[in-house]
Amino acid sequence: MESSFSFGVILAVLASLIIAANALVAVAVLLSIHKNVGVNLCFTLNLAVADTLLGVAISGIVTDQLSSPAQPTQKTLCSLRMAFVTSSAAASVLTVMLIAFDRYLAIKQPLRYFQIMNGLVAGACLAGLWLVSYLIGFLPLGIPMFQQTTYQGPCSFFAVFHPRFVLTLSCIGFFPALLLFVFFYCDMLKIAFVHSQQIRKMEHAGATAGAYQPPRTPNDFKAVLTVAVLIGSFTLSWTPFLITGIVQVACQECHLYIVLERYLWLLGVCNSLLNPLIYAYWQKEVRQQLYQMALGVKKGLASLLLLLGRDGSPEVSRETSCHIATISHPQLDG
Repeated sequence: MESSFSFGVILAVLASLIIAANALVAVAVLLSIHKNVGVNLCFTLNLAVADTLLGVAISGIVTDQLSSPAQPTQKTLCSLRMAFVTSSAAASVLTVMLIAFDRYLAIKQPLRYFQIMNGLVAGACLAGLWLVSYLIGFLPLGIPMFQQTTYQGPCSFFAVFHPRFVLTLSCIGFFPALLLFVFFYCDMLKIAFVHSQQIRKMEHAGATAGAYQPPRTPNDFKAVLTVAVLIGSFTLSWTPFLITGIVQVACQECHLYIVLERYLWLLGVCNSLLNPLIYAYWQKEVRQQLYQMALGVKKGLASLLLLLGRDGSPEVSRETSCHIATISHPQLDG
């Protein structure tokens, strides 16, 4: 009981942080889109929404973890909760893939990028992304081999889903996606290196002609760095959980469920907390908008405190004005 309660408290804190961080980034991205519409910002907004929904879905599991073990959640309700959690996590991972592909396309085809990735294509990509995400999340509910034959509360991932589901996700989705990530990153790095060499040649030619300019870092490297951080966060967060799930399928006597549910699953969920932190630091539009929002809140608090100070001490203000008038009166007579 104590273990379940402590796990519920950790889930509650994690869900609150995920919702708060992603909601803040979502507001900043919405304000940035209002100023400057960009497809990449729409993808960033979709990532924040997916991670926020994951936090909301996790909060539904918290109530079961903190409740009495004598009244566990029904299997159907638990399956629905875990399906929503899986769908939101899949939407988050697929959005990271979409962002990586968008940056890859912008570097690979800079002249045709806006023709290829227009609003209609971006909307179709997002609609297909959510459709695939919910198909993945609710897949175990329609396939008996992905369900546990027996159910014992409290509600958790492996209480209702069989490790074979994790094995299928790993072989069909995760590892192919990881290979695709690596391909995007290597090709982007190669293109960025070529662009850097071209810029250095131009700067060298300018220096020879007497018009030397200090070296500049191409914007391509920024996109490459952002994709690298996303890939690293995605890989480090979910790989231990998926690999251990595969080991559990291969070794039925190992009983790794506690490690999977208490530690490795939480590590994967933490990826939804890292995503807004990554974009708050690495993406310029989001960082600037968050700074402006912080300035606005600071100015609002300063105005409120000033107003409260004036309302609370009117006599002090009158005494101060009279004191100033007494000091200045002799000077006027002179």
